[in-house]
Amino acid sequence: MLEMRPNCERCDCDLPADEAGAFICSFECTFCSDCADGALDGVCPNCRGELEPRPMRRGRALADNPASTKRVFNPPGGG
Repeated sequence: MLEMRPNCERCDCDLPADEAGAFICSFECTFCSDCADGALDGVCPNCRGELEPRPMRRGRALADNPASTKRVFNPPGGG
């Protein structure tokens, strides 16, 4: 099952599982649209894979399979 991470790994902004605007690679690294389309230019900085829009999880599916609460934060430069 896809891990729905709650934040952008680069800028730490919130990314709710039931809203558009999150991008993931095949390893489920997660970034916001500003970072994915901006500085990252559609490429995951961790694995160099393509960033694709993350599917949304809504309603009963989200209730039965809640998003992760574990935040992953790897800012540029290790900040």
